[in-house]
Amino acid sequence: GRGSRTGRELWRAQQDLPRAGKGKGQQRKALSLGRTTGSEILFGVAPCWLALAQARRALFRLFLKQSSGSGRPLRGEFALQAAARGVPVLHVPGRELDAMCRGRPHQGVCLEAAPLAFKSLRDAEEPNLGDGESGGRQLLWLVLEHIQDPMNLGALLRSAYFLGVDRVVASLRNSCPLTPIVSKASAGAMEVFDVYGTDDVQGFLKAKSAEGWEVVGTISRPGDVEDVPVISCSEFQWDKPLIVVIGSEGQGLSLETQLQCQRMLAIPPGRALHPGIDSLNVSVAAGILLHSICSQKRRHGD
Repeated sequence: GRGSRTGRELWRAQQDLPRAGKGKGQQRKALSLGRTTGSEILFGVAPCWLALAQARRALFRLFLKQSSGSGRPLRGEFALQAAARGVPVLHVPGRELDAMCRGRPHQGVCLEAAPLAFKSLRDAEEPNLGDGESGGRQLLWLVLEHIQDPMNLGALLRSAYFLGVDRVVASLRNSCPLTPIVSKASAGAMEVFDVYGTDDVQGFLKAKSAEGWEVVGTISRPGDVEDVPVISCSEFQWDKPLIVVIGSEGQGLSLETQLQCQRMLAIPPGRALHPGIDSLNVSVAAGILLHSICSQKRRHGD
């Protein structure tokens, strides 16, 4: 009977009998059994498309939703891209995709792939200050300390990529890894933008200061920093390579990291704030700060 078939035969049966009512349980089991050890499931059009296009990860299987609906041309493009990369394509019912990514919005596409790791700063090639990438403008790096929410990390990466940040460096301890949820929240920016990791944020910032970089921290509530001047982001001006340091959702920057900063930037509120709603979401705050800094960078670069 059905139960004694091998996984491969089940797959074949699944392709041949897309609407079969029987054996759903075994089909789902075959899906989970067949996973490559250590792999993860990317979901959503942008993460899957960019992961396929960039091929920075090992790619194992592409899952596309079976249907005759409006997504067919897009699925055809996915199948071609997968074929070009030698990645097997499986057409499965939508409920299989739902199960694979635990009900998250997959848009009819999932990709089984190896995880992306943080890149080591030791392996990082220093971008030359005059190279084509920076085009003669000052470099801007973003350092993330203890960002734990994958939605926030994804949104931070999306903003950093969009606004022209040259490099993102994250603390390895007490931080969210580069998961499929992060990739989806980044709208796939995580697939094209290297994220570096460091065990020693303070040592890294100290070394960059010694190399002539300016290090600025960020605070949500003015007035809670000792020994470091706080200025409004709208008043901030910079004329050398810059590192902006963003702290965790609840605590902000650790005191040790604040003491490595030459200045702290704050976003002035537009009204008298009610206690308890007196700060911004970390990824929104970072977007505002980076835009303020980047628009000034473009002006000064002219």
